[in-house]
Amino acid sequence: MSTSEHVDNISTLIRESQRDALIDLLMSAAREGRVSDLVQDLTTREVHELADLLGEDDFGELLGEMEPGDAAQLLTRLAVRDAADVLEAMDPDDAADVVGAFDEDQANRFLFEMEPVEAAELRQLLSYPPDTAGGRMTPAFIAISPDLRADQAVVALRQLSEEAETIYYVYVTDSEDHLIGVLSLRGLVLSPPETPVRNVMVEDVVTVPVDADQEVAAQTLTDYGLLAVPVVDDRGRLQGIITSDDVSDIIEQETTEDIERLGGSAPLEEPYLRARPIHLVKKRIGWLLILFLAQAYTGTVLAFYEDTLEAVTALVFFMPLLIGTGGNAGSQVVTTIVRAMAVGDVVFRDILKIVWKELQTGIMLGVAMAVAVFARSLMLGVGVDVGIVVGLTILAIVIWAVTVGAILPLVLRQLKVDPAVVSAPFIATLVDGTGLLIYFSIAGVVLGLN
Repeated sequence: MSTSEHVDNISTLIRESQRDALIDLLMSAAREGRVSDLVQDLTTREVHELADLLGEDDFGELLGEMEPGDAAQLLTRLAVRDAADVLEAMDPDDAADVVGAFDEDQANRFLFEMEPVEAAELRQLLSYPPDTAGGRMTPAFIAISPDLRADQAVVALRQLSEEAETIYYVYVTDSEDHLIGVLSLRGLVLSPPETPVRNVMVEDVVTVPVDADQEVAAQTLTDYGLLAVPVVDDRGRLQGIITSDDVSDIIEQETTEDIERLGGSAPLEEPYLRARPIHLVKKRIGWLLILFLAQAYTGTVLAFYEDTLEAVTALVFFMPLLIGTGGNAGSQVVTTIVRAMAVGDVVFRDILKIVWKELQTGIMLGVAMAVAVFARSLMLGVGVDVGIVVGLTILAIVIWAVTVGAILPLVLRQLKVDPAVVSAPFIATLVDGTGLLIYFSIAGVVLGLN
């Protein structure tokens, strides 16, 4: 069914007040990632009717399934008071993402209309960069005193469960909100009623700093197999939690950014189909200019070895093959190492192990490629001596490419630079020029052209 047909169905269901069918259709579209396109095509009147029909809770849940920018645009079509009510009904972390998509003046208008407590929560979340644990966390958690008994804690849990993002963990804090322990729901329920909370809580709590990168937070939660991980400030005070359902969003976002950078483009902040061509130009032109300048030295190398090329023109035949193979080999390693770093498989202290592993791999790959290119040179009838030059060169280039590809991402991470910027195009460009230097140097020695 086309988008226009879905929009017509939504309009019909709104007119007929078919609330249940409308929710089923919209949530199905949300799971397929198409809800933003469908809802944006509704008229302003239909948006009002949709909000009234769904109610604040379900309309807020629908906005939480949309891209923050799209959800923000939809909210602007409601009255400010109505939009504020919807934001109050949303999960705080989702609401903060939506409010963060407004400009400052517009955001303040919505926050002013909200209840002071909810507005303060959103302002706190908005004070952190969006790609940090603080920017991703929700303040909707349950915290109790260590002096409560188990039965009192269960009562508190029942009373606060509607306000919490998850009830599977109950956090224990002191009078100054320092996190001192955690209880599992199972452990709490199975404890004797009169047991003090401090006697059954786990004191060794896995936490993440509020200013930690969101990828670190997601990796921590995944590594420990948790349903939620608490976020603390530099004084150990509990600020919020990141839940397991946030992890998939974080991983998807980080993976998308890495893939775009590996392709030599800055990440997009919006869906591709909504990005204007001029926006795509801004994201790509920087890398293209850098790669253009880096590629310029390839011409310098060719000019320097002009006499060598005139003496043995057969060397020209293999230049695209050699530099292409080197670029491909380096790109394979970069992609593997960047991904391994992203999931926490390797760190900087593993650099010697990684280089040794890639050297071994590069030698075996290089030998295989050398045999293949030597055979190819014989088929072309360029002579055994040129075949030896090409074979030795491709062996050297592959070893060089995999070594550079193994080291650079680790070094950049150590320098606090995103390793994904060591993109495949950058490695290919680097190997182009250095590969030609290797090629002509070996040719000069083997063919006696120096």
